[in-house]
Amino acid sequence: MSGPATSKKSVQLSGIVVAESSVSSIDPDAGVLMYRGYDIADLAEHSAYEETAFLLLYGELPDAAGREAFAQELAQRELPDATAEAIDRSASTAAPMDLLRTAASTLSFGAAGQGAIDRGAGLAAATRLIAQLPTAVARHHRRRQGLEPVAPDASLPYSENFLTMVSGERPSERAARIFDIAMILHAEHEMNASTFTARVVAGTGADLTSAIVAAIAALSGPLHGGANAAAMALFEEWGSPERTPSAVRGMLERKEKLYGFGHPLYRTYDPRALILKGLSKELSEAAGDPDWFAITDAAERTVFEEKHLYPNVDLYSASVYRYLGIPTDLFTAVFAASRTAGWSAHVLEQHTDNRIIRPSATYVGEPRRSYPQGR
Repeated sequence: MSGPATSKKSVQLSGIVVAESSVSSIDPDAGVLMYRGYDIADLAEHSAYEETAFLLLYGELPDAAGREAFAQELAQRELPDATAEAIDRSASTAAPMDLLRTAASTLSFGAAGQGAIDRGAGLAAATRLIAQLPTAVARHHRRRQGLEPVAPDASLPYSENFLTMVSGERPSERAARIFDIAMILHAEHEMNASTFTARVVAGTGADLTSAIVAAIAALSGPLHGGANAAAMALFEEWGSPERTPSAVRGMLERKEKLYGFGHPLYRTYDPRALILKGLSKELSEAAGDPDWFAITDAAERTVFEEKHLYPNVDLYSASVYRYLGIPTDLFTAVFAASRTAGWSAHVLEQHTDNRIIRPSATYVGEPRRSYPQGR
């Protein structure tokens, strides 16, 4: 039986401030996203994912020695036996996000400081998860194909290593850089659904790993992290840029969900989508296969003409991931691996001055009534 209807405002918590944070900020009118005060466009142009993750966790960009030391920590990518065994045991039957959630849990087994919420233990757990979750994603993908996993290579940069573990082949320098930029763009995004979930769990006094596991679960829904995979499924269904406008208009007329458009915050172009659009176009030209970019571009133009909606990060990340050879059902798991840095920064911040997050609900059910006698 469905319950009483509730207002859209109460369901979405739109505009409700739940925390003070110094991790990231969004200007919804100007279309600006900043991590710790740095514009995402500058980070995408000049930074690397390892450096951006350091910025999110520690609050400042590292100096040369700090950057090198952190890169060495993130190079510890080998999975513990318990994690590798869990992946191998269920690779043929488990969906990528289900297995990633389980793998994240196992990474804390026997770890020093397990269950602690002091900053040192939190940073150690965050670094471990950022380093090893990509290995878990790649191992699962290889195992479900009946292939041997590709061992992580500590000599390779973070993003290049991941693409190598997935495909078994070294990517071009440019492909690795584009994937690195995509990871930077997905690393953090203020108080979204999965980040809020992580902070709620951290607010109970749970440790960082527990909060990240909860965030992974929240990200798995198609209205959040699964939107780029859902968008890619639509592109595959439409099949060509020529068919796309009529297909989009048909979906709009039938009031069907179009993934990759609109955002609860931005009232202009999502700055991440703007960067990813350029990267998708570049990859399409390099591959000699314009269709995925052309389909996405045609969808964008049609939706803007009909509804004046701008694309969000999911629209063009779908084609970027596809051009990079990442299978569609891994899109959300890759998103999770990228976002672990931002989630962790929020959990560390929550633990610093921790208070349980306990909102209230407006009761709209039956008034007080007597239990019927003689039942």
